[in-house]
Amino acid sequence: MIDKTDNKKQLDALVDNLFRNQYGKMVSYLTNKFGYHFIEDAEDIVQETLFTAFQNWSFNGIPKNPEAWIFVVAKNKAINFLKKESKKSNIDIDLLIKETSTPEVNFKLEQEIEDGLLRMIFACCSLNLDHQSTITIILSTLCGFSRKELSKAFLCKEETVKKRLYRAKKKIKEKKIQTVILKGTNLEPRLDLVCNSLYLMFNEGYNSSTSEELIRKDICLEAIRLTKLLQNHFSHIGKVNALLSLMYLHAARFESRLDDNGAIILFKNQDRSKWSFDLIIEGIGFLNSSMKGEDLSSYHIEAGIAAEHCLADTYDKTNWEKINKLYSLLYNLKPSPIIELNLAIVDFKLGKVLTALEKLEDPILKSKLNNYYLYYATLGHLYLFIGNKEKSNFNFLLAKNLTDSVQEKEFIEKKIIAI
Repeated sequence: MIDKTDNKKQLDALVDNLFRNQYGKMVSYLTNKFGYHFIEDAEDIVQETLFTAFQNWSFNGIPKNPEAWIFVVAKNKAINFLKKESKKSNIDIDLLIKETSTPEVNFKLEQEIEDGLLRMIFACCSLNLDHQSTITIILSTLCGFSRKELSKAFLCKEETVKKRLYRAKKKIKEKKIQTVILKGTNLEPRLDLVCNSLYLMFNEGYNSSTSEELIRKDICLEAIRLTKLLQNHFSHIGKVNALLSLMYLHAARFESRLDDNGAIILFKNQDRSKWSFDLIIEGIGFLNSSMKGEDLSSYHIEAGIAAEHCLADTYDKTNWEKINKLYSLLYNLKPSPIIELNLAIVDFKLGKVLTALEKLEDPILKSKLNNYYLYYATLGHLYLFIGNKEKSNFNFLLAKNLTDSVQEKEFIEKKIIAI
C-alpha cells in the first residue's frame, strides 16, 4: 500500500525544489519576453503555476518532466493573461502561440531560459535604481529569495526589505523603466552588481535561513553555475575568478559541516578527509588566475582566507596571524559589522580573549548585530571560556531565540546544557 504521507512529503520537496531552481528562470524568461513592466504579473503567474502543479500532481501524479510541465503551463497562463490585456500590449499573441506549438520549440525555449537568467541579472543592472534596490530586485525576482532571506542578507528587518521592494517596483512601473539586454563591453560596468548578487545567493545557500536545512546545496550549486558561466565570458577579470574561487573553496567543505544526523560540526572538529580536494585545487587555480589583474576586490581577500583554512594540514596549524591580516585588509576595503565580528573571533584564536570581548561588547557593533544569532553565540562561547557562566548562558539564550534553524537551535541548546 502506498504511503500517502511519504507521497506528500515527496511532492512538497519537489515543488519546493522547483521553486528554487525554476522560479527565477521562468520569471526572467517571461519578463525578458514581455518587458520589465510585466515583472509583478510574471511573478504572480509563476507562483500560480507552482500552486497549480501542486494541486494537479496531488491527484494525477508527478509528470515525467516536471520542469517542462511548469514551463509550458506558466507560458500558457502568461499568453492567456496578455490576451485579456492585449489592448495595452504590443505583443504578437498569435506568434507566441505558434512558438509553443511543438515539443522541439519548447525544448529550445528551455535552453533559452537557462542562459536567459544570467542575461536578466545583467539587464536588471540597467534599471537605474540604487545599488541595494537593484540587488534586492535581482535576489527576490530572479533568485526567488523570501523577505526573510533578504533581511538576513542585508542585516535589516523584513519590513525594511518589504518597503524597499515596494518602492523599487513602483518606480519601475511609474517611470516605465525597461531593461536593456547589454552586450560586449557594456557588460563590464555591471559586474560589481552581478557579482554581489551571486555572492549573496551563494551565502544564503551556505548558511540557509530555512528552519529545516542549514545548507541548501541547490542554491549554492546554482550560484556556482551562474558564476562559472560569468567566468567563461570574463576570464580576464580578477574579481570574477576570485568569486568563483571563494565558492569552490567553501563548497569543498560541504560534506564535513554536518554529522550523519544533520547536527552541526564545529570547524575545528571537521573530518578533513571528507573535504573535496578536487574542488580545493580548482578553487586555488581560480584564485591564482585572479591575481593576474591589478585590482584587489573583497572576493580576492575572502578567497585568500578560505584558502588558508583549506591548505592547513590540521586545525591547529591554521595560520591565524595571516588570517588576521587578511581580515584587517578586508575591513579597510569593505567595512562591515560581520567583518568586525570575524576580527574579534580571530583575536580569540590568537589568545587575545579580553580584546575580543571588548570589541564585541562595543555598543555600536552590538546595535548593528543585535538581530544576528552568531554574534550572541560568539559572546556566549567567549564568556564560557573565561568562566562567566551567567553571561554565557544569557548570550546563548539570545542566540537560540534569534535563529529559526533547527540545527543551530540544537547546537546552542547543547551548549546551554553543558554550562
